[in-house]
Amino acid sequence: MEYQPHRFCVAPMMDWTDRHCRVFHRRLTKRALLYTEMVTADAVIHGDRERLLGFSDEEHPIALQLGGSDAAKLAKAARIGADYGYDEINLNVGCPSDRVQEGRFGACLMAEPQLVADCVSAMRESQPALVTVKCRIGIDDQDSESDLQRFIDIVAAAGCRTFIVHARKAWLKGLSPKENREVPPLDYHRVYRLKANHPDLTIVLNGGIESIDDAQKHLEHVDGVMLGRAAYQNPYVLADVDRAIFGAQSEMPTRGEALSEMLPYAGRHIAIGGRLSNITRHVLGLYHGQPRGRAFRRVLSERATQASATADVLSDAIALAEHGIERHEQSDAA
Repeated sequence: MEYQPHRFCVAPMMDWTDRHCRVFHRRLTKRALLYTEMVTADAVIHGDRERLLGFSDEEHPIALQLGGSDAAKLAKAARIGADYGYDEINLNVGCPSDRVQEGRFGACLMAEPQLVADCVSAMRESQPALVTVKCRIGIDDQDSESDLQRFIDIVAAAGCRTFIVHARKAWLKGLSPKENREVPPLDYHRVYRLKANHPDLTIVLNGGIESIDDAQKHLEHVDGVMLGRAAYQNPYVLADVDRAIFGAQSEMPTRGEALSEMLPYAGRHIAIGGRLSNITRHVLGLYHGQPRGRAFRRVLSERATQASATADVLSDAIALAEHGIERHEQSDAA
């Protein structure tokens, strides 16, 4: 099977998909395409670039998601991202939050397809990385199938060949971002038809996908799928991605193997002044539904948050989850 990274993606999620989360996810899947949290073009241009954009080589393939509506600023930010080594630059045209709307980016840009096209064109001309767009199926009263087709046609004409489409419309007034992820009904068939009408484009489906089985069913109709909360809250779902989605012959990593591979990374992070909890907050769901999952989360919640916590705390949590060994309690008794 030819490797097509968009066949399975982990969604950009604010406050979740930071560099530590991505390194952990990479322990579970080597082939899924990972996305950063959204970063505004202004932040990239004027902010602490290493903090905002820094990542490890092992995170490839990786996409940087940008927010903004000023073509010149987005072009400059895209060039900076490409210089950092990102494989893809993604424009956010899907986030419905009030703060994002005030900045005139996110889902509200679906009402201005020509502006999005101008931004895409400028971003493509400024640097060599692939430029993609993540959008909704509609916003507010601009919700017909023809509205979505028109948006895609105009932006595609500017050179965008890959669209990640969240299969819900966004209500920009009256619903919170959380409600916008849950209240508007999913319409997968609209995305299927979008792909059927645009066989030359790469169409990736996002929204409400909970499992590998769900993903495989959608892949009968679209080029790729993107998981968000399901991949974060129950990350072991990612362990079967390489085999089931990409046809890899490698063995699935066990939970213990994947997490043990994080120990050297955790040690290096702490050695340069980081805290263990920066990493462990992303792994709490790894033993979701497992017999000792609650005890695993308790160890990390109680001990990894301490300023003095070392990678030994993570090692103890693994021993407890995998073998029922309460190392910390034993050492206290001694």
